[in-house]
Amino acid sequence: MAWRIGIDSGGTFTDVCLFDDASGQVAVWKVPSTPDDPSRAIARGTQEGTERVGAKPSEVVYFGHGTTVGTNALIQHRGVKTGLITTDGFRDLIEIGRQKRPDLYDLQADKSPPLVTRDLRFGVSERLRHDGSVETPLDEEGVRQAARELKAAGVKSVAIGFLYGFVRPEHEETARRIVAEEFPEAFICASHEVAPEFREYERISTAVVNAYLGPVMQGYIRRLAERLKELGVTTTPHLTQSNGGVIGFDMAARLPVRTVLSGPSTGVVAAQAIGAMTGIENLITFDMGGTSSDVALLRGGEAKLASEANVHGYPIKAPMLDIHTVGAGGGSIAAIDSGGLLKVGPRSAGADPGPVCYGRGATEPAVTDANVVLQTLNPTHLLGGRMPIDQALSKQAIGRIAGELGLDLMATAQGIISVVTANMAKAIRVISVQRGHDPRDYALVAFGGAGPLHAARLAKELEMKRIVVPRNPGIGCALGLLLTDLRANFATTRLAVLADGIVPSMAEIFAGLEAQAEHWFAEEKVAPGDRQLRRTADLRYHGQNYELAIDVPDGPITPATIKALADGFAQAHKRLYGFVAEGEAVQLVTYRVEAIGFVPKAEFRPEPDAGPDASGAIVGRREVWFPEAGGFVDCPIYDREVLKSGNLVEGPAIIEQMDATTVLLPGMTACVEPYLNLILETP
Repeated sequence: MAWRIGIDSGGTFTDVCLFDDASGQVAVWKVPSTPDDPSRAIARGTQEGTERVGAKPSEVVYFGHGTTVGTNALIQHRGVKTGLITTDGFRDLIEIGRQKRPDLYDLQADKSPPLVTRDLRFGVSERLRHDGSVETPLDEEGVRQAARELKAAGVKSVAIGFLYGFVRPEHEETARRIVAEEFPEAFICASHEVAPEFREYERISTAVVNAYLGPVMQGYIRRLAERLKELGVTTTPHLTQSNGGVIGFDMAARLPVRTVLSGPSTGVVAAQAIGAMTGIENLITFDMGGTSSDVALLRGGEAKLASEANVHGYPIKAPMLDIHTVGAGGGSIAAIDSGGLLKVGPRSAGADPGPVCYGRGATEPAVTDANVVLQTLNPTHLLGGRMPIDQALSKQAIGRIAGELGLDLMATAQGIISVVTANMAKAIRVISVQRGHDPRDYALVAFGGAGPLHAARLAKELEMKRIVVPRNPGIGCALGLLLTDLRANFATTRLAVLADGIVPSMAEIFAGLEAQAEHWFAEEKVAPGDRQLRRTADLRYHGQNYELAIDVPDGPITPATIKALADGFAQAHKRLYGFVAEGEAVQLVTYRVEAIGFVPKAEFRPEPDAGPDASGAIVGRREVWFPEAGGFVDCPIYDREVLKSGNLVEGPAIIEQMDATTVLLPGMTACVEPYLNLILETP
């Protein structure tokens, strides 16, 4: 046997998906996460998962992993003590930023604290002009002195970022060499290595975040590699990037900033594959876990790639799938705010102690407790019987809030669900309505441990008529790890007006980026026949602040390429902003090349149609609270593992499986398609 394993390490559970190349068998497993050291849960999940299918760790031919280690270290400010060496006069740049308040009308709003304190930020004499010419040579002795002072201050990591370092990197390269001579044990990164693009604040912020997380990620990767080796896993492990692709552990250790959306990105990859299976190309992904919900929009089966994001107050210029996150998960805590109104999230119960029903000492009710009270979730156990829960504890906790609100127990529990649904609907409107897309034209793909549980109400709120629930929704991100390719992105900024005259320089720049991509292919040992390059360019009208990414046609750069870019930019600008500025000069800002190394992936096989009768999958009945019906309704409970291709389920109904629970509202239907995904529809 040849097994492929994808493991996604979440805030509450660590999800394991195993796929056998020979038989097509899919197995899933979940273990509680270990936030103090996520590698322990990953090792345990690998061991238990392989034992469950009768495999040996040595039979694992592919190991993919998505992690929140970098994200959590950034959110919780648990990175290492970091220093910054920058151009003289600009050491306060990362603190000044863009002078934007987090909330325009909140005079008390606080910015995220700088990751490098002022005493550890050193300016050295040097200056490059925008064209790369040297105005002031680098003061090498100043760099050496700064390195010595940072070493004496006990920093673990050093970021280097000079003005226009992306145009001409020699000053940064020299500074890097000097710091390595004086302080060889430090983690060192230069901005041109991490984000060779313009906008000095965002570029230097990215370098600082990378340095801040570097030793954390290196330590985590080392521990995980050792644990996998002890288990007997011999294949080369890979880690997910924020762009949806995977990279080797070595590159992830050098560039941890590219993994801050490691976990959620593979969920989008899985949704792309499911869309291809079902023939539904326009999708909105809804990944609801224990702590948060992640949403993304796929048009024509393609997810948008953003070149920049603001992650918990810190700008990062790194390629990321355009994913929007809101603090609404199964562990989100319900409370009464200062105005006496019900609020849900963003605080989360996490994995420990978890929701009140876990019986681990929590007293504040979470969204999971509301579902247990409403009995949309099994009131006695979760994870297919492996995890007993206590409904009485949930009722007590929600009862206390009900008393303060002056409502009865069931109305309060349903109120918690309504509030969290509104929060998630707002997140979807950000990536759809606010960007010119009508969610009613899309199908909702619901995954994550809590996604299918809330999908029906969320779709109703947004007037979406179709929901797709994957075969194993609770491990959607882990599944995505078995469906993704190696991926790396290369970019450089060179401002120029889009005209035929830039054809030679454009060809030269793309040739340089493609050479970098070929070097990466060689490092990752990607066979020539498994390589693909995709070119894009960031364009804007002259004077605009932000750019739109436009595909560059394959083949030699010619005047026809320029025309295709101009036409593509006009169409994209019209779709996003509603107009085209005829006669205005278009400026080409950043050149990008995406390198994709194709790897063997899990291939799922369709099942024969077994007809519409799903009665054989009914395993019991349960009273479930539906406000649409005015109270409790006696609902059939279906075992998802027994449902066959072609089966039809009519709501109200509950479909249970080890990793998730799917709720069908009254009037809804669910059909099992050939790949065993559920298609839920409303009349």
